[in-house]
Amino acid sequence: MSVESDVQSGAHAAAAPAPAAPAGNPALLGLATFLPGALSLGLWLVGYLPAGDVGGIIPALVFSNGLFLMISCIWAARLGASAVSAIFGTFSAFWFSLGVLLAGVTNGWFALTATSTPLPTYLLAWLIVFVALTLSTLRLPLAFSAGFIFVSIAVALVLAFVLTGTAIFGTLAGVSVFVFCAIFAYIWVDGMGQELGGKAMSMGNPIQR
Repeated sequence: MSVESDVQSGAHAAAAPAPAAPAGNPALLGLATFLPGALSLGLWLVGYLPAGDVGGIIPALVFSNGLFLMISCIWAARLGASAVSAIFGTFSAFWFSLGVLLAGVTNGWFALTATSTPLPTYLLAWLIVFVALTLSTLRLPLAFSAGFIFVSIAVALVLAFVLTGTAIFGTLAGVSVFVFCAIFAYIWVDGMGQELGGKAMSMGNPIQR
């Protein structure tokens, strides 16, 4: 091989673009950190934690769910994944605001009590948001839609519990929370497995094509 060919080969090698760095998957962080606060809320709703100890789940709601879902939202936005960013941002806002609301109820901030009328207003507003989110994401695989449907059901049942004081609504809300946690955990396991070289798990066909 001549010196000239060596130089040309080196020039071509230098001109070749470097392989793109992996973009990463913000859903792996978002789904993993979504679960602790949601499971804590579900355990409280089914009575595993005493009703008066609701303040104990606030750190998980704010610092696991709210904060890290916000990080996932920003990460997805930087990757140009607007829909993913919007979903994580919506849930981050919910968990942050729920943490502040529960802190207000347990500490008497903003003149809030467990029977204050702003509580149903808050839940109704978020129920509308989650129903809208569910309808707007029906093109996602079925597993995602099922998770969002059970989120909406859980919020509706908590609203019924707050309005009526009937314990069965709280218990059913907790069960609904566990169902959507199981669905999102399944999606997370699938994403983690694919990231490590495994095969994709079945997510179901989208409701809307």
